[in-house]
Order: sequence, then C-alpha cells, then structure tokens
Amino acid sequence: MQVHRIPALSDNYIFLLYDPEAKTAAAIDPAEAKPVLELLKAWDAELVAIFNTHHHQDHVGGNKQLIKHFPQVRVYGGASDRGRIPGQEVFLNEGDAVEFAGRIGEVFFVPGHTRAHIAYYFPPTKPDEPGELFCGDTLFAGGCGRLFEGTPAQMVDSLSKIRALPDNTRIWCAHEYTLKNLQFALTIDPENSALQTRYREVAQARQENQATVPSLLQIEKLTNPFLGWDRRELQAVTGIQDPLRTFARLRGMKDQF
Repeated sequence: MQVHRIPALSDNYIFLLYDPEAKTAAAIDPAEAKPVLELLKAWDAELVAIFNTHHHQDHVGGNKQLIKHFPQVRVYGGASDRGRIPGQEVFLNEGDAVEFAGRIGEVFFVPGHTRAHIAYYFPPTKPDEPGELFCGDTLFAGGCGRLFEGTPAQMVDSLSKIRALPDNTRIWCAHEYTLKNLQFALTIDPENSALQTRYREVAQARQENQATVPSLLQIEKLTNPFLGWDRRELQAVTGIQDPLRTFARLRGMKDQF
C-alpha cells in the first residue's frame, strides 16, 4: 500500500492510498475531486473507497464528483455522521475495520473536533515498518483540532488513544498547520530543546515550500503541547495541576493565539 499526499485548497492534504498491483486506490478526506482524478488518470487506476474522517466540507467536498466518475466506490465515515457525509454508505464505530490492498485499518472513534470524528490506523506489516494513522483534524503536527462539537474530556480521551500507539507511527494529518502550531508551542514551552530544533527544521522546510506531513508520533510526544497535558512544565504554565483542565486551558490559549 503506497500513500500519496495531495495538496488541496489553501492548506489541506488529501491522501491517496494506491495498490499498484491491482491498480486500485482509496481517497482519504478528498477536499476536492480534481487533483484526485488527475492522479488516478495518470495511474489508470480505479477508485474503490473513500475514507472520510468527519463531515466538514474541506474533507468531503470532492465526494460527489468522485462518485460520479466511480459509481461503485464505497464511502466510509463515522456512524454518527449519518446524513452529513455525501454518499456515505458504511457507518463505522470504534473497533471496526476497513481493508485496502491487503492491509487492515483499525477504526478509532476520536470525537472532540466534531462529535462523530474517526481515525484510521493501519498497523505495520513488518517490525521495521511504521504504522500509518490518518487522523483528520484530531491531531495535527504540533497541535490538535479546535473543539467545534466536542468537549475537552472527549478530546483528551481521543488523543490518549493516539498517544498510546507505537512511537514510529506516521501521523498523516489533514492540514499544513505545523509552523504556526510550533510558534504557539514555543510560547508555552520555550525551554524544550526538541521543540526548538523542530521549529528551526519546520521553518526551513516551509521556506522551501516543503510539506511537514507526515510527522512521527515520537516527535509529537516530545514537542506537541496537546499531548502533554500531564507534563509538570505545562501545568506550571497554566497554573493548573489537573491534566484535563490543563488541556482545556492550553486549547483556549491556542484559540486566542
């Protein structure tokens, strides 16, 4: 299973999974159809699945047009997104599984950004390979999603599931927000040497118009404040010792940044 990153809209990423032997593909959060169709045409490939993480337009905007080109495509999404994702016919819950190119993807229910958000995790097939997590707008490189329909408690629970994955899991988040996320992180965690190094690397990458996605979970655990609600340094910044309230305060600070 190959993973191809497609830039879309102003700062979105669409991920196209490709099986070169079967010449089939699956789109994850197709914000728009055109770049997906262009790549499929170049590969002479058939789109067999659309895996949506949530219902927001910048994640499902290409669904209808892709369905027109590939009427047999199956559209997947969270069970609680029923009626909100165009063309959805598979309604997924925590613990369900999806399949593509012989790989089994585990479904995580990760509400917080929205009430029905899910993520897809494809475990590694070999010990030296990374796992692949497609987490939509739940976890970002250096940040996390805004709480539009969920609560801080829901988001902490969702991020806890992600934080428990193996360190070499690749984080395929759906937006290029990394530089601004790290700028905020430095305001609350300025003595973090790993964060300082990462910021310099990301700033250089963005100056050269290079993508910063995917990230590695190991790096996120060292540098992402929204995975550090139980770190004493961040609790000291917020003046709160309770992990959940620390997360809520950090999210509120980021909203105003």
